[in-house]
Parts: sequence; structure tokens; C-alpha cells
Amino acid sequence: MSSPGLEPRKHMDVVYISIEIAIAVASVLGNVLIVLVVYVNQALRDTTFSFIVSLAVADIAVGSLVIPLAIVISLGFRTQFYTCLILSSLVLTITQSSILSLLAIAIDRYLRIKIPTRYNDIVTQGRAYMAVCTCWILSILSGLVPLVGWNDLSHGNLSKSSEIVCEFKTVIRMDYMVYVNFFVCVMVPLALMIILYGEIFRVIRKQLNRRAEATCDRERYYRKELKLAKSLALVVFLFITCWMPIHIMNCVELFRPGETPKSALYVGIFMSHVNSALNPMVYAFRIKRFRLTLIQITRQCMLCKSTVATPCPTSTMDGNEKTDVNH
Repeated sequence: MSSPGLEPRKHMDVVYISIEIAIAVASVLGNVLIVLVVYVNQALRDTTFSFIVSLAVADIAVGSLVIPLAIVISLGFRTQFYTCLILSSLVLTITQSSILSLLAIAIDRYLRIKIPTRYNDIVTQGRAYMAVCTCWILSILSGLVPLVGWNDLSHGNLSKSSEIVCEFKTVIRMDYMVYVNFFVCVMVPLALMIILYGEIFRVIRKQLNRRAEATCDRERYYRKELKLAKSLALVVFLFITCWMPIHIMNCVELFRPGETPKSALYVGIFMSHVNSALNPMVYAFRIKRFRLTLIQITRQCMLCKSTVATPCPTSTMDGNEKTDVNH
């Protein structure tokens, strides 16, 4: 005979797993489309799209690796301590790469608006690749911290070979999650993004007041600048909305252990994951050239034609759009 609280918990687990699977599918499909579009349209292979592809790869990994691992960990399977620690650290590494890729895109967009005439000289393709590599190296280093000693092995009379129920908070210390992962790896990028986007809004307001302003050999008209301002506001809003709940719950767990309901924890986890499924819409579906190439790919698939790399779907674009990635 099952205990009274067992069935509701099983139901909660089923709901959580179902939502996570839906998020994973949307994340993988949406971000694979981003990579495919950049592959098909050679005109999109510029510095900005280097960061967007890096973000897409990180978000594909979230959907294909992080979410399945989160589901497995939530089921509480038994394994050795370091096996569980490696899986949990992998989750930290991949999610951190997504956050740093968001920051790289914010910096890139700031430079595009702040120094449009010198942007191409400063942000070269080689430097963009170096920035992408730096994001991934920093992500790997942040994920290695628990593996080199900042973990929960010293708690609960655990040993390296002892078998445990693999749960994230069993192997990852909450003081690391709060003081390092949250305050340093999330709050610092978030603060930088707010500063960068604040400066972007200041420049955009100046442009809006003038109604039109020539930048990067083209004119930025009122409607395009208004659309860009809305996109930037949406980026900040979605980042905060998706990531803050789980980190706030980690802070609560550190200072008042055991007081976070499991249902609330589930909501926080999948909200952080859903950011990866939203990124294609925020960073790609609002870009005109991306939409045109996506339509091209869709038509080819419907007509059962092979998709090959093309210089650009130029039938509906003029020369100025080669550098216009913001609209």
C-alpha cells in the first residue's frame, strides 16, 4: 500500500518531466534552425552571428544534455559520488556558457550602436572567435570548481566510492551556488548587460529624437529604432524572469535549508531552461535576413529539395541589408 503523499509526488514528477521534455524539444529544434540558417546563408557568417551561433550551440546542449541530466537527477538514481558530481558540474558548465554568450551578444550590440563607423575594424572575425572561445573556457572553469574540491564530499560521512542517491544539492554545495555561481557568474554578467543596454537606450533615444540618423552607411529610421529598443528590453526582461527564481531559491536553501517546496523548485528549474527555447525567437526570428532564409529552407523542405549553402537569398534584399542584423 503506497503512502498518502506518494501519488501526488509522482504526479508532480510526471508533470515536471513532461514540461522539461517539451522545453528540450523546442530548444533543440529552434537552435538547430539557427545553426542551419547561418550555414545556408553565407551572408550571415559575420561577427554578430558568431556569437549567436555560440549561444545556439550552448542552448542545443541545454536541450540535449542539461535537461535530460536534470530529469535523471530529479529521479534520484543511485550512483557513486563523483559520477553524480561530474554530471552536475556538466550542467553548470553548459548553462554558464549560455549566460556568457548572452553577455557577448550584448557587448557586440553595444559596440554596433556606440561605434558604428569603427565597429568592423575593432570587432574582426578573429576577435569574435577568440571571444567565443573565452566564453566556453570560462564556463568550463566555473564547472570545474566543484570537481577540484568545492563540493559536499566532506558532509554526511560520504566517501568517493560510496553510492548515493544522485541529487544536485547532494553533491553541489549551496554556498558555491550562491556566492560563486549566482553572485559572480550570473549577477556580474547581468549587471554588465544592464549597463550596456542602458547605454544603448541612451544612444537610441538620441537617434529617436533626431528621427533619423546615418550609421554604418545606412539610415536608422524611427520605426526600426523603436523595434530595436523593444527587442533589447525584451532581452533583459526574459533573462531576469527566467534565471532569477532558481537562484533566489538557492539563496533560501543556503540560509533556510528545507523550506523550498519541491513544486517551486521544479518551476524555477524549468524557467531557467526555457530561456534556451526563447533565445531563437529573441535573437534570430526578429532578424529580417534570418526570416528570409528560414522561409527559403522551409520551402525547400516542403518541395523535397536539398539545402545547400548559398551566398544570400537576395531576391528581396538590397545591398544595405548585408550589415543590418538588428532588424
